Amino acid sequence: MPEPERPSGALSVRDAQQAVDDWITRHGIRYFHELTNFAQLVEEVGELGRLLSRTAGEQSFKPGREPADLPAALADEMADVLFVLICIANQTGVDLNDALLDNLAKKTGRDLRRHRQNDKLKQDPSLDRSDSGHRPFEA
Repeated sequence: MPEPERPSGALSVRDAQQAVDDWITRHGIRYFHELTNFAQLVEEVGELGRLLSRTAGEQSFKPGREPADLPAALADEMADVLFVLICIANQTGVDLNDALLDNLAKKTGRDLRRHRQNDKLKQDPSLDRSDSGHRPFEA
């Protein structure tokens, strides 16, 4: 079987919602029920959590179970979470583009100074993730 073609280019959140809807229409027949998708979302978040707890947390992988390409494995699990979340948004009529913009504005208004004034963040070296391999987002 030939390798499926990967769409190219950047997607806005709105474009991603349309791409998922197009995929469901073409390949998935129909959306699963919202409760089924919620259970799928919890499952996918759990799979992401399992990877993170073994890479950034104190857990370790069982022998032979560490992914060969950890960044790719993390990206795949995050994409699974995003896919199911978009399914739920599409089913419930939520425009995630607008919702995210509104949420960022809410957080900015609420937390404008809060984190910068949080002494725990300033002084607790256990919260310093500068040596964790964290890389800032680059578009």
